[in-house]
Amino acid sequence: MTQAPDKIRCDACPVMCYIAPGQTGACDRYANEAGRIVRTDPVVLLSKTLEGGGRVVPFSERDWDGNPFPADTLVTGIGSGTTYPDYKPAPFIIASEVDGADMITVVTEAIFSYCGVKVKIDTDRFLGPEAATVRAGGEAIGHVTTAEYGSQMLSLGGVHHLTGGDKAEGRVTCAALLSLCNGEAVELTIDQGSSVIVQAGHAPIVDGRSENRMRVGCGSATIGMFADQWRGLVDEVVVVDDHITGVVSEHQAGKVLGWEDTGIKILGRRSTPGRYFRVSDPGLGWGGTSVNDPLEILGPWNPKKGARVGLRLLMVSTTGEEFAYYELDADLIPQPMPVPEALIPSVKLIDENCEPSLCTVMFMGGAGGSLRAGVTQNPVRLTRSVQARQTRLTCGGAECYIWPGGGVTFMVDVTSLPAGAFGYVPTPALVAPLEFTLSRADYLALGGHAKAIRSLREMMTEGGEYPTSVRLQPQRPVKE
Repeated sequence: MTQAPDKIRCDACPVMCYIAPGQTGACDRYANEAGRIVRTDPVVLLSKTLEGGGRVVPFSERDWDGNPFPADTLVTGIGSGTTYPDYKPAPFIIASEVDGADMITVVTEAIFSYCGVKVKIDTDRFLGPEAATVRAGGEAIGHVTTAEYGSQMLSLGGVHHLTGGDKAEGRVTCAALLSLCNGEAVELTIDQGSSVIVQAGHAPIVDGRSENRMRVGCGSATIGMFADQWRGLVDEVVVVDDHITGVVSEHQAGKVLGWEDTGIKILGRRSTPGRYFRVSDPGLGWGGTSVNDPLEILGPWNPKKGARVGLRLLMVSTTGEEFAYYELDADLIPQPMPVPEALIPSVKLIDENCEPSLCTVMFMGGAGGSLRAGVTQNPVRLTRSVQARQTRLTCGGAECYIWPGGGVTFMVDVTSLPAGAFGYVPTPALVAPLEFTLSRADYLALGGHAKAIRSLREMMTEGGEYPTSVRLQPQRPVKE
């Protein structure tokens, strides 16, 4: 098809858009400016010594005042451009001196079809059964995976959702991943489960209710931690939990403290003394169960094993958000009573030991051929160097976890990156910034693109293949 002569073709990704003057391509990352493809976002330089929002310095000697950058300046892949097509060196291969050592930092934006996010949602609330489909805008974008201690886990994205389904599924998956990686809120629905609004670094909103606390532990662990707080104040304590409901009089912690039998009966599957599984289906009630009245999990009390009139019972959830106090009447039936003031501090102690409920979003990607070829002419050497920790891999300046085994598979906490660090191309795929840092000697030994090495000053003066600008931004505090 013949294109109008005023349109030019962008080769920064496989889509190969024809872009009219003054317009951007489908990804909004590249534009036609006066007949030349330019990068619309600035390259981001991070420095711990900078304060405030930083400033923009274009890649132009007449606009850049030439003042040296801070010694700890890090050139990130944010806004740098990609290595597509495969044969090109990375957009910027920067030489620097760190503590007297000659170092090389290879900077690029990687196009990821093989990528996704792992979402940790701190809540006991039931979100959906394991392996249930997670949807955004009605399209399948992932699934519920195995729960972790005090948290529900989602696995979203991946190549099969991005490119293996129909176009709508791919577009919606890409949009949801991009929003999550850039710190925006995304509403998800889970088959046979709940609706949840997820935003990195914020509390989840489950079925319209904002979660506040991550449980201190399962019911058994809560008994173990706080049994001595209840000794002498109450005769029995039940900590209601979807995983393991704890009963203090039967629990080892209670026995060590000399707790007497109470004749209580829990309607669940007994695991070990004082620990019960499956007292209820999962849900949005007490301790992540479907229980709204905790007495539902109790059977008849046994007077032959210690049940008696006036026996004092405290029932509490694993976050301390729900609690109730009862006393046994003449028929050994628990009757609700006002909570004694002496018990309030113990409930508050559970609450105090719960951490804030947050959503954590971890971007996960596998760095493939074109990316590695932009670093070295022998890509497998880069893989081995990263695995051996000779090459330090960062994502937008943030530390990454490198998975063992073959390939360069990594995870990064999206809140550790500057705002807007992730992009997309409508293949569909996500675009993530990467930086490879290693000694010059090691870089050359890898078969690195020696002719493409430049200093930071040369980079600032000459720019890259696609003209752009540079933005200085303070580095986020390092997470402990």
